[in-house]
Amino acid sequence: MEYQVVIGLEIHVQLLTLSKAFCGDNAEYGGMPNTHVSAISLGHPGTLPMHNKVAVDHAIKVGLALNCNIREFNEYARKNYFYADLPKGYQITQDKTPICTGGHVTIRTKDGVEKNVNLTRIHMEEDSGKSMHDQDLTDSLIDYNRAGVALIEIVSEPEMRSAEEAFQFVTEIRKLVRYLGICDGNMEEGSLRCDANISVMPVGSTTFGTKVEVKNMNSITNVRRAIEFETERQIALCEKGETFPSETRSFNALKGITISLRNKELANDYRYFPEPDLPPLVLSEHYIKKIKEEMPALPAELFARLKNELSLTDYDAQVITEDRPTAEYFLEIIKHTSNFKSAANWMMGAIRSYLNEKAIDISAFNKKVAPQKIAALIALIDEGKLSHTAAAQQVFPALAEDSAKEPLEVAESLNIIQSGDESLIDSIVEEALSKFPDKIEEYRSGKKGLLGLFVGEAMKLSKGKADPKKVNEAVTKKLG
Repeated sequence: MEYQVVIGLEIHVQLLTLSKAFCGDNAEYGGMPNTHVSAISLGHPGTLPMHNKVAVDHAIKVGLALNCNIREFNEYARKNYFYADLPKGYQITQDKTPICTGGHVTIRTKDGVEKNVNLTRIHMEEDSGKSMHDQDLTDSLIDYNRAGVALIEIVSEPEMRSAEEAFQFVTEIRKLVRYLGICDGNMEEGSLRCDANISVMPVGSTTFGTKVEVKNMNSITNVRRAIEFETERQIALCEKGETFPSETRSFNALKGITISLRNKELANDYRYFPEPDLPPLVLSEHYIKKIKEEMPALPAELFARLKNELSLTDYDAQVITEDRPTAEYFLEIIKHTSNFKSAANWMMGAIRSYLNEKAIDISAFNKKVAPQKIAALIALIDEGKLSHTAAAQQVFPALAEDSAKEPLEVAESLNIIQSGDESLIDSIVEEALSKFPDKIEEYRSGKKGLLGLFVGEAMKLSKGKADPKKVNEAVTKKLG
């Protein structure tokens, strides 16, 4: 029997706010253990939570970007489940009134086909602290610095049908939150975490199998690996006729396997009830519209523009829109040149190689070489004053080393500005051809491949300063 995997994802996005979700404690990552805490985040009697405006704004931005319905009347609930790393003993979250409902994430499969994965909801809540079980031989240690940090949870419908689709879904979410500037997306630091709900069913069936949840994968690659392993594990059990429980499992990245943690909780295990200390959060239509107007261009919009308006390839557009600083650098280049393809080639070629070689990001590179200088380089090439080889191998590295210089200034100091002087080119071509009288006869006898030999010799005599196109035309004319 053939089986089909069914996948739904829950992605926890830690929001970039200066303070925590419901108090003024420092929300910055790091710090000595248990230093970013106060009487409120530690749950002391008599303390009261309050709304964090920036966290709410961030949640609205994500909902708008994913075409969700934004709820205007929001209430919070207490999730009374045992959290050893939440000092209050409960989590403040949204239960019946998530701030965003509906919407979808558009993913693109390897063969270029687009698929919309629908969302169930996006809700706001607070993060838990961090438990460490490997620091002490007898006790678990808890760091409360993260407890109370603002989160949103993005919950998908169970519509993904392969580990690759889940991989693309998480990739798109991480790209989006980085574009919006609401999360750094660093899964290794826990600021973006993913839980996967996985089941298998016979191909053609409409009844889902037993659902297993794999918790807290800390990289997009591990999301794919965990789903692939769990799919194979469940299919093997089904083929043996064995049943297995609906449970929560963990992924061991070193061994590439999932491990049972506990039986899956039911909704009534959480004992939700309305949060009595937070008043309802009421959002006006005007307020939501104002946030929408302040949002940057999103990856999908930029991808469509680069492909449809600028005629770039899917690959070029995909790489350029991979992150917001890269896209912004490219968009700044094309403000100063209409040669869009050449601008893309510089982004994909010399610039990308330099970033990899120096192990820096595009933001650091921008401080070295402004986008206008790349546009000026393109202009020198298009005007025939500079060859692309000389620009990439000589001028570009010099610009990266000395940010004060201009491309033309560098090219002139290196004495590599190309000449289009026809009389000079004619004399150089004459000299080059005089060295190969026998080859000229062979060329005229049909060996047209010798043209490169003559052009190369002429370029060598000009020390690279002659315009290659004009040299080629002159050589062809002389031989004709």
